[in-house]
Amino acid sequence: MWFGTYTGKPPRGNGIYVSRYDEITGEISRPKLATKIKNPSFLVVHPTLSIVYAVSEIADLNGKPTGGIISFVVDMRSGQLTQQSVQPSQGKGPCHLSLDATGKSLLAANYGSGSVICLGINDDGSLLPPVATTQDKPGGFIQHAGTGPNKSRQQGPHGHSMNATSTGKFAISCDLGADKVFVHKLDVPTAVITPHNSTPTQPGGGPRHFALHPRLPFGYANNELDMTVTAFRFDAAEGRLQKIHSVSTIPDSIQERTGFSTAEIAIHPSGKFLYVSNRGHDSIALFGINEQSGKLSLKSVEPTRCQTPRHFVIAPGGKRLYAAGQASGTITAFTIDSKTGKLSFNKQILKVPKPVCIVFSRPISSTPKKP
Repeated sequence: MWFGTYTGKPPRGNGIYVSRYDEITGEISRPKLATKIKNPSFLVVHPTLSIVYAVSEIADLNGKPTGGIISFVVDMRSGQLTQQSVQPSQGKGPCHLSLDATGKSLLAANYGSGSVICLGINDDGSLLPPVATTQDKPGGFIQHAGTGPNKSRQQGPHGHSMNATSTGKFAISCDLGADKVFVHKLDVPTAVITPHNSTPTQPGGGPRHFALHPRLPFGYANNELDMTVTAFRFDAAEGRLQKIHSVSTIPDSIQERTGFSTAEIAIHPSGKFLYVSNRGHDSIALFGINEQSGKLSLKSVEPTRCQTPRHFVIAPGGKRLYAAGQASGTITAFTIDSKTGKLSFNKQILKVPKPVCIVFSRPISSTPKKP
């Protein structure tokens, strides 16, 4: 498993770290530096190749006003990473990555510039430059537009995530600054994205990340600024979202929420439960999912035992969850009750400097040659 970190102000990380994960016990080995890179704040692993992709969340790449997207070849014996290819993100502050189910297209969001990008992927996992976008012809780049009522955070668009649907026909993008969830048409073979429609969230909510239900026509966006999660019905054929409701990620009894914000969202592989991390409150909210209506019900809020849980991940198999505490420099581990979804802290705490993303390796079917 790998950990992305922030590498700016101390205490800071130095790049991407790697640990070995014991699937039986859940134990994680002491992390080692896998590669040096500036601000690898989000990672994703190719579904079939031994390739890890990372954003470099910066605003200047080789003298150009853009961040970077980098592919790395994995040494499966050590977990060390060797840089394979680099492409500019076509915007400042890339903060999120995802892949379509086939691993042929990579999707990324630029927070600083409020844009999203799609890159094609070669057979060896290396990244292709985006298809040129013109006024007359769509390509691999879309510039969002919009503002929100929060003057300090919503003065313009801030693309915060983009995920392909299971069919690969559409890509869903949350924009924190515009208070909108965009749906773009996606053509995986050509890596072209085309604006399709958008659905507004509540003013000042600031949608951040999106999770599609694995088998039901529902999707969920955590709103960073107002500590809520919004449920949507998703028409997969037409690529349209319809808002169902929004619910708080912390108990209503907590009135003082200064400095609080949501960060990550994930649905359990069973499809029964949804989790959202709360920064400031330093907790993970557990929701039950109504399979008929898609509505959410808050079941519990579990302390993360780490500070500023910017990210968390559900381990393969759905039995464990690991949270990344950006401010505390720690990873904390939990077991998941398969019947209730409840988290139980297992007392394992791992030190990683400024951790902000966690990903697991996947079964490898082929390994490209190192450059």
